[in-house]
Amino acid sequence: MCLAVPGRIVSTAGDDPWTRTAKVSFGGVVKEVNLAYVPEATVDDYVIVHAGFALSQIDEIEAVRMFEELTKLAEAMGDEEGLPGADDPFRRLAGPGTEGGTP
Repeated sequence: MCLAVPGRIVSTAGDDPWTRTAKVSFGGVVKEVNLAYVPEATVDDYVIVHAGFALSQIDEIEAVRMFEELTKLAEAMGDEEGLPGADDPFRRLAGPGTEGGTP
């Protein structure tokens, strides 16, 4: 099974559509991601990332909704170590806790 996760673009680099990259924040962890499949993506956009490639853009509400579900899954598995802290933008957007806090 494969898993693609939502992240927020914090910066971009390059002009060539095939090699353009972005720094993407996943709950505070920032990774470099290829933007070849989403050439129109810009800073503060949310993207779905799998294997180092942004596959599609999503809106902020959907990103928060997906992150809430991933958080619930991690909690159910007892893996709270990887959950974001209170200063994480996804946590702030989701409101208190992660239950039903979509904006």
